Amino acid sequence: MAAGDAPVGLVGLGLVGTALGGRLLAAGFDVLGYDIDAARNAALAAAGGRAAASLREVGERCERVMLGLYDTPTVERALEGDDGVLAGRSRTTLVVDCGTGDPDRLVRLAARLAARGVALVEAPLSGSSAQIAAGEGLCLVAGERAAAERAADLLAAIAPRRHYVGPAGMGARAKLATNLVLGLNRAALAEGLAFAESVGLDIRSFYALLRDSAAYSQVMDVKGEKMLAGDFAPQGRIRQHAKDLGLILDQAGARGQRLPMTQAHARLLADAIAAGDGDLDNAAVIAQIRRYRRTRER
Repeated sequence: MAAGDAPVGLVGLGLVGTALGGRLLAAGFDVLGYDIDAARNAALAAAGGRAAASLREVGERCERVMLGLYDTPTVERALEGDDGVLAGRSRTTLVVDCGTGDPDRLVRLAARLAARGVALVEAPLSGSSAQIAAGEGLCLVAGERAAAERAADLLAAIAPRRHYVGPAGMGARAKLATNLVLGLNRAALAEGLAFAESVGLDIRSFYALLRDSAAYSQVMDVKGEKMLAGDFAPQGRIRQHAKDLGLILDQAGARGQRLPMTQAHARLLADAIAAGDGDLDNAAVIAQIRRYRRTRER
């Protein structure tokens, strides 16, 4: 189906959902979006999309629906709830879930949807909301191949780079494994900068050195300046990554795999949330590491 032939539903207009909407609109799609926050609906309309009055309206008007929601329980409620996308006289036959979800619940959800004639494609994106908006996210595609083909034009619009990783559940597993490495890279950068600062190095000069060293990683380009400037306006929130770490540890625990560094990272983020930083950007992890130093100095 080509852009403009029928409206594409978009449910969830937070950081990622807004980035998805911008990509779809730029590609020429007619986007009908819904969020429980009226201001987000208004922002989509101002950007050239249209706001639905309810989840049910999205289902009644859109054959294909993209989701940018926080977690899998929220996805289940949005789709299967009494007033959800699939309630009433829904036209929806394809759902593309771009969130980072619970792999086991997604497998069960895919089976339930298939019994109703609805295909589920997992399409979680690796990258911050700013990277997704710029077309720099990596899409990890999972589900039935035929369903992924039906979503190909949507996926091409949101992410030029894509990898097919297998059947239902594998998209979430691949995204969680990716987020594990990404999060540790981010925490390592924050800890390295805090350490350099504590031993008297000029932190900006050290950051330039670090980017030119064997320790370089892309996370330095994405989060380094935010850490240096104390710019913690969210592109991806600490609270959301903490949710992902819980899923990672649950998946690992069910398979007898201990993850010592991820366990330490989860404690770090729990402390940041307790300090009130849960809704800040993930770069704010450096603020929590600095708090540890201040506690010791007292």
